[in-house]
Amino acid sequence: MRICRFTDDSDEPRYGLMDGEGTKIAEVSGDPLYTAIELTGKTFTTEDVRLLAPVIPRSKVVGVRRNYADHAAEMGNQTDAEPGLFLMPNTAVCGPGDPVFMPSISSEISYEGELAVIIGRMCKDVAPEDVPGVVLGYTCANDVTARDLQKADGQWARAKGMDTFCPLGPWIETELDTSDLVVRTRLDGELVQDGTTADMVFDVATIVSHVSRAFTLLPGDVILTGTPAGVGPVQPGQTVEVSIQGIGRLANPFVSAED
Repeated sequence: MRICRFTDDSDEPRYGLMDGEGTKIAEVSGDPLYTAIELTGKTFTTEDVRLLAPVIPRSKVVGVRRNYADHAAEMGNQTDAEPGLFLMPNTAVCGPGDPVFMPSISSEISYEGELAVIIGRMCKDVAPEDVPGVVLGYTCANDVTARDLQKADGQWARAKGMDTFCPLGPWIETELDTSDLVVRTRLDGELVQDGTTADMVFDVATIVSHVSRAFTLLPGDVILTGTPAGVGPVQPGQTVEVSIQGIGRLANPFVSAED
């Protein structure tokens, strides 16, 4: 099942179920995170609506650093003995097609294509084997990073948590085997990242279990699982597209916040 959020001429966010082709939406009533959903009988085409971020976390976005050995190496680092975590505010989230605003306080902003996990129910201290029962589904993410601020600050809250720095979408795929998914990123159409989740140091079950030992996870919380090698700078006017096998594509233009 593919769960999306969208808006039409009414400008009110709605939930829907996306078809397999990614072209038609069956509207549902209710909130997939908190209540039962039912088909309303209304249908839309993606050409007639604007897709929104499939979830706006009510609590938090949790990132995992250095979860691909090739990415850690390209940044001059080693992988961690256990998942290294950082937090981002929900104001960092934006949706498919939304502009990523590049603030003047940074001159070195990079893309990072990643698999994102969406938590489906409140949980704490989850055993790895129980993780499938607390996950609603998965989506694409771009963990945008201000590299110069990351180095200057010595921690990552500002570098990764600024407004619009966490694009999510295009929808939530609820049925997905995450053991070996192709993760690709394109910059203005040119392939710059080409990895697979099979190369993650820590798999999804290990990550979610580890995070849940530190934080109570709430419905709608998002966990980013790390990025493969190939990260690099993006300039105003460029577009970054993240695609993940079995989910879809998330594209966002980057613009100067001063324009």
